[in-house]
Amino acid sequence: MEHSRRYKRGYVLASIMLAMFLSAIEATIVSTAMPSIVADLGGFRLYSWVFSAYLLTNAATVLLFGRLSDMFGRKPIFLLGISLFLMGATLSALAESMEFLVFARLIQGLGAGALMPIATTIVGDMYTKEERAKIQGYLASVWGISAVTGPLLGGFFVDVLSWPYVFWMNIPLGLLAMSGILIFFKEQVTKKERVVDISGPFWVVFTISSLMIILVEGGVRIDWVSWPMLVLILMSVSGFLFFLYHEKKSREPMIPFHIWSIRSILYANLTSLVTGMILIGVSSYLPAFVQGVMERSATVAGFTLTTMSIGWPIASTVAGRLVLKIGFRTTSILGGVSLIVGGTIFSFLSPEKGPLFAAMGSLFIGIGMGLSTTSFIVSIQNSVSWETRGIATASNMFMRTIGSAIGAALLGGVLNSRIQSALEKSGMDDTFNVDSTNRLLTEEGREQLGGDALVVLQEALSAGLHRVYIGLLCLALVSFFLILRIPKKED
Repeated sequence: MEHSRRYKRGYVLASIMLAMFLSAIEATIVSTAMPSIVADLGGFRLYSWVFSAYLLTNAATVLLFGRLSDMFGRKPIFLLGISLFLMGATLSALAESMEFLVFARLIQGLGAGALMPIATTIVGDMYTKEERAKIQGYLASVWGISAVTGPLLGGFFVDVLSWPYVFWMNIPLGLLAMSGILIFFKEQVTKKERVVDISGPFWVVFTISSLMIILVEGGVRIDWVSWPMLVLILMSVSGFLFFLYHEKKSREPMIPFHIWSIRSILYANLTSLVTGMILIGVSSYLPAFVQGVMERSATVAGFTLTTMSIGWPIASTVAGRLVLKIGFRTTSILGGVSLIVGGTIFSFLSPEKGPLFAAMGSLFIGIGMGLSTTSFIVSIQNSVSWETRGIATASNMFMRTIGSAIGAALLGGVLNSRIQSALEKSGMDDTFNVDSTNRLLTEEGREQLGGDALVVLQEALSAGLHRVYIGLLCLALVSFFLILRIPKKED
């Protein structure tokens, strides 16, 4: 009987790891392909929205799916999430404009909200407290495999085939993962009165989307001092207040406020908000720097992200052991130090430094993420019961995803604003605009620009990305001080 249970448990774990692979590889493979996608479809001003749209709906549903999995069981919600993810991937592959791609990414993000948190929760259900820390090493191997294959596949699809394959590859893998869960995963769900909070996710989308429009378009297409900007600010603030009011009176809130009274969860989640901004800053814009400013290929751009994705699983595997020996707080502090080192390297990044220097910064960011996220998850799952483990785990990923969504918009706004300012100073704003940056991302486009325009746009892109990386260092310092607030012992 025990042998049979472990046998099926192994198949379930393999299916979960395959589903997690879809989510893990999405970050590196789409980031590697994005410069080529935007060069083909146009609309550089919407560059950050391809990431933000995915992250927005991901953030809105991650808590909802976490709560639904506590009510209806992990299996049906997990299968629903994979189905939505594959639908969004199919639409993304068929996109013929940036606007449609952003829409497709909204749908893909809906499904992604279920993949990582429920996969992690199923592992928490299947394995004991002692096994959970060790099993993180197996889950970390997913990131290792995606680290190697993601950028390489992204570069291969772009340089040899075409970018839609970045999305088509999800279909067979997703169907295989669904089959494994359907056949091998059995669970006992205690029947209870079911109340689902639908308004909560709506207010999250309303609030964060308003905030993202402010951050991306502020000072570029919408003046900071204008009626449209005032309306957007009022929408964002009122949406946040309505969300708080709704959650407090809801019988089944998206985020049970009582879990925030546990200090280890509170500061782990706040840190994840900040590290989410760091993560998206590296993965979204490093390929644009390598291809647009350093004039390297998509494959080389993918390599600079590979080191981050390799550092993450290695550090995560080590963290699984460190948590048992030195505790989750000390392990998290080590992660915070690594983030600062990575942020410092990026703050000195320039075209002359080359891709190896950029890859070194990515490596330290990956190590920092691996050490901190693993210790956070183990700590959170050990501090709550089964009934709230799904929502508690999801709350941490929710905060990291919200951070990434806001970070993509904020850093995208900084970049767009800097490019716009450079064009105005050069007197070329009548001929070129932010979308003209598309041409920097391919060799043919750079040849068409000619001497002066090429120099102005490259310097603008370089200066804008330098500001982005200075911002990353500041965020790394903030995350370190938040980690120091984590209590030495679990509440």
